Amino acid sequence: MRRTRLLLLLACLASTAPLGCEGPASKTALGYTADAKRAYEAAMEEFTAHNWLEAVNKMREVKRKYSYSRYARLAELRIADADYEQEKFADAIREYRQFVHDHRSDNDEVAYARSRIAQSEYAQITDSVLLAAGEERDQAIVYDAYKELRGFLHDYPESRESPRMRELLAIVTARLVRHELYVARFYLQRDNYDAAVLRIQYALRNFATGTDVGAPVGQSLEPEALLLLGQTYLKMHKWADARGAFETITKRFSDSGLIVSARGYLDWMHDRGV
Repeated sequence: MRRTRLLLLLACLASTAPLGCEGPASKTALGYTADAKRAYEAAMEEFTAHNWLEAVNKMREVKRKYSYSRYARLAELRIADADYEQEKFADAIREYRQFVHDHRSDNDEVAYARSRIAQSEYAQITDSVLLAAGEERDQAIVYDAYKELRGFLHDYPESRESPRMRELLAIVTARLVRHELYVARFYLQRDNYDAAVLRIQYALRNFATGTDVGAPVGQSLEPEALLLLGQTYLKMHKWADARGAFETITKRFSDSGLIVSARGYLDWMHDRGV
């Protein structure tokens, strides 16, 4: 409160009609805060009514007139929220990032802004996730969402937004795993076994179930990756490596439907003494 009062006093001394010093009620810190609150609430009425243009204009007025109040910071977030709600995700991401840059010490509000960045990144890929043969598409946008979601969960594991972030991370991670397996199968069909193994190992190493931020891939694509890895090793006549992949499925994923296939391959190898 003392800091707010001092800043307001300095602003008022610097000009005969400074921003935020209009009218008798605004000449005290309490009056300044009350005016800021009223202006913000008026802007929120427009926001709640989805009158986006009017809401943004009023929020900008709050920022201009009451830049030393917490309502100016809230107004910044609501401006970004307005773009998010209108699906202007690129603009929203830029505004949320600017807020994070400018207000690093406001932990709760920064956490909110970062969760919105992650959700905005995700929102830009949701349509393509539903498209057939989506694994063939460029994955840069998907990976951007993956990084934002992981970064948020690493820094805010107990945030109220974290459960939703974990759900989104599971979906995005599954998408990335499917892409790696698609590419691996492409190489496998062309007898490029080493390249196939590298893509499968990359998927297992970077996107495996049970990540350190607690967001396992939905139905678990890890058994599928291991089965494909084992099949590739069989084609390379790397019997020990193939057996290791199949045994991992039987030991770690007993509830997976692929355990039958893994055991079948192990029986086949046993019968042939390899």
